[in-house]
Amino acid sequence: MTRPHRDPASRIAWVTVILAIPIAGMLAYLLLGETNIGRRRIARMRNVLENMPPVAKVHPGEAANAVPDMPECYEHLFRVGQSISGFEAIGGNSARLMQDSNSSIEAMIADIDAATEHVHLLFYIWLTDNNGLKMVEALKRAAKRGVRCRAMADDLGSRVMIRSQHWKDMQDAGVETAVALPIGNLLLRPLRGRIDLRNHRKILVIDDRITYCGSQNCADPEFLVKAKFGPWVDAVIRFEGPIVRQNQHLFASDWMSRVDDDLDPLLLPPIHAPQPGFPAQVIGTGPTVRHSAMPEMFESLCHAARKELIISTPYFVPDDAMQGALCAAAWRGVETTVIFPARNDSWVVGAASRSYYAELLKAGVKIHEYVGGLLHTKSLTLDGDITLIGSANMDRRSFDLNYENNILFYNPDLTRDVRTRQQQYLASSNPVTADMVNSWPLTTRLWNNTLAVLGPVL
Repeated sequence: MTRPHRDPASRIAWVTVILAIPIAGMLAYLLLGETNIGRRRIARMRNVLENMPPVAKVHPGEAANAVPDMPECYEHLFRVGQSISGFEAIGGNSARLMQDSNSSIEAMIADIDAATEHVHLLFYIWLTDNNGLKMVEALKRAAKRGVRCRAMADDLGSRVMIRSQHWKDMQDAGVETAVALPIGNLLLRPLRGRIDLRNHRKILVIDDRITYCGSQNCADPEFLVKAKFGPWVDAVIRFEGPIVRQNQHLFASDWMSRVDDDLDPLLLPPIHAPQPGFPAQVIGTGPTVRHSAMPEMFESLCHAARKELIISTPYFVPDDAMQGALCAAAWRGVETTVIFPARNDSWVVGAASRSYYAELLKAGVKIHEYVGGLLHTKSLTLDGDITLIGSANMDRRSFDLNYENNILFYNPDLTRDVRTRQQQYLASSNPVTADMVNSWPLTTRLWNNTLAVLGPVL
């Protein structure tokens, strides 16, 4: 168990697996036990990050608009975020919550069609379906009229798109493409780094003026590759203002870690904040970022709640501290609500998640299971003031293995919109009670608990 900072539960889980099935267990550890994306990749990524310019200052004449204006009781949350990615909370932002998945794609395409300088796009999953091909055509149109388009997709999540004629057609039209964390030879890849460490981010930046953040992949909500769980239910927010530059930095770090293309000139000009607006902060995490950064952010938010905490996440396999933070919030009287999908596309995660229900319910956490499709939205609202939205789930994969991006912001009005969306999820959900959990057969509880014990391995 050579990985530094590995938590005790993970060590115990791996020891259990290796003792139970020695040969297969040791092989599994060699393939999946270390959070290693490969020495060369790590070296290049660190070199890129060390040499990138810091986030530029706001234009002197507009600096007053970008001063983050928020209650003192929330400032520490943004200090946690800054400790992760190095981005300060910055004001002067405006945003709106997209209506649904199709509306999100349509808005993205409309902004790409209006782009005049550049379009930067990164998705974990990009399918060759209706919405996926709409994005392909929008990028081709932009490139043909002289807009610099850079498109990046994860090699596992977007493998069908990357290996399709559509990918080549984009390149022929002038779209610059890159593959995030390419797998290469399946036999040799495990010797160089784990196959299942993925770039799970979803980033779109247009003209250094507009950015999108949320759980939306570039695909139809019907998500035909897993149609029986559909529709996928997502939430995306369109941002304008200084926060765009922070997402630009995050995209640039991923792009330059893979492509010999210097994006620094795009990061150097002063940031424009033409009008006052709310404070926000980009939080990027991953296996080469500080250990446990994402759970620390989640836990800080839970501990900060005083009245209400509402969370939606499709995948829930918390570590002990995360589970304790949720229970502590409920124990001290915070109205704490979590919303999970009733049917999960990962039966392993779905079963492991339910092993935590009894303790949550005992503490007073309200659990609801969404029945209108696969609830894929990763959202957290705090006391009606603070929202965290993005790509990170509350599971070990997002905590330790995946590159994720989120935006934390203070805006009671926009948080109210996100909270309203969460209430819509609740209206299409069934509450889970302690009596229901206690009535589960012993075999079900043993199965759920066994998978939870193995959660740090999975």
